[in-house]
Amino acid sequence: MRIVIGSDHAGFVLKGLVIQRLQIEGHDVTDVGTESEVSVDYPPICADVARRVVRGEGALGIIIGGSGQGEAMAANKVHGARAALCHDEYTSRLARRHNDANVLSLGARVVATELALDIIEVFLKTGFAGGRHMARVEELAVIETEEDRGIGGHEGEGAPRPPTA
Repeated sequence: MRIVIGSDHAGFVLKGLVIQRLQIEGHDVTDVGTESEVSVDYPPICADVARRVVRGEGALGIIIGGSGQGEAMAANKVHGARAALCHDEYTSRLARRHNDANVLSLGARVVATELALDIIEVFLKTGFAGGRHMARVEELAVIETEEDRGIGGHEGEGAPRPPTA
């Protein structure tokens, strides 16, 4: 399987171990950075992973940061990306089976290495169930289209929400 992977400085060490495992298992891995533990901003790296997956340059993506939370948020800004932050095999399985997640986000400061590898294995081996879940995934794409056209939100047709006090 072709997999695109990226991390910030906090996920750099875990990323290296993940790449090593994936390559041993015969996967084709594209590493988009970072290249060291020197502090970097994660949003461009995560967006790069997500964009490559959406374009079909990888079947799935993996992003790794300190908590994985911001990384998932950054990847989910890319239309067509469905990044899931997973902390265990159960959430990994459901992210793929029910949500057709195409990017896995992990927190290197949250999950131990062996657990991270188990989460990844489940993510890669689990397929999308389709059926009743397909309509929900399609609704996500509708939301993206609505946002592009400026018709999302609750305050009127595309009107920005006023700041709250």
